[in-house]
Amino acid sequence: MLTLLAFPTSKAVLSVSDKELTDKIASLCTSRSELWAKEKAQKLKEAALRNPFQKNLYQSHIFNLEILIRIVLQYQEHLSNIADETDALAKEIEEYEILQSIPGIGEKIAATIISEIGEIDRFNNAKNLVAFAGIDPSVYSSGKFTVSVIRITKRGSCRLLHALYMAVQSGIRDARKKKTTEEIIPRNKKLREFYEKKQEEGKPFRVAIIACVNKLLHWIYALLKSRTTFQDIA
Repeated sequence: MLTLLAFPTSKAVLSVSDKELTDKIASLCTSRSELWAKEKAQKLKEAALRNPFQKNLYQSHIFNLEILIRIVLQYQEHLSNIADETDALAKEIEEYEILQSIPGIGEKIAATIISEIGEIDRFNNAKNLVAFAGIDPSVYSSGKFTVSVIRITKRGSCRLLHALYMAVQSGIRDARKKKTTEEIIPRNKKLREFYEKKQEEGKPFRVAIIACVNKLLHWIYALLKSRTTFQDIA
């Protein structure tokens, strides 16, 4: 976005040398390497050369583009400030640390879950929490033929469901135990075992993932009600 503000047209990109463009991108993206900046500069040059509209006939277009970019940048800054304030408030809540004891749940996901769930005492049992998230699990059996259906209703919280889905994806993913070893283990061993069990039962990927979300919600309910950490789950 800042690069576009500095070079709003193809003409502006092509009017500077490769080194000038690389240096400018590097100064705007200080967290990136010089090699990354050089590659981005090269791609930007190539894109500018491919652009069929090399000349801009109306200066007002550039002016409007600059205004829109600044609005987006201000909006991003505003969102970042809100996120920082949310994190600061979340750290004062006991539930914040409890949720992060579950492998796969980090600061952002924990804060989202807390903001969506509110007081856990609002829910009489884990099934109520599952329903609140918008998950409706059911299994239909007939003789030797069994069909498992796990639906997502439209009544649930989209933000909560997305946070739980990300937590499951992170939890079942492999991670190195230590930087100095090649040993690979799941981030959340218990959740990974449950996921693999569902796969062995022949469940499709989506069904297995939603089943893991269901399991995760039951854990969250138990931990928040008992005020214990994930390590205490048998």
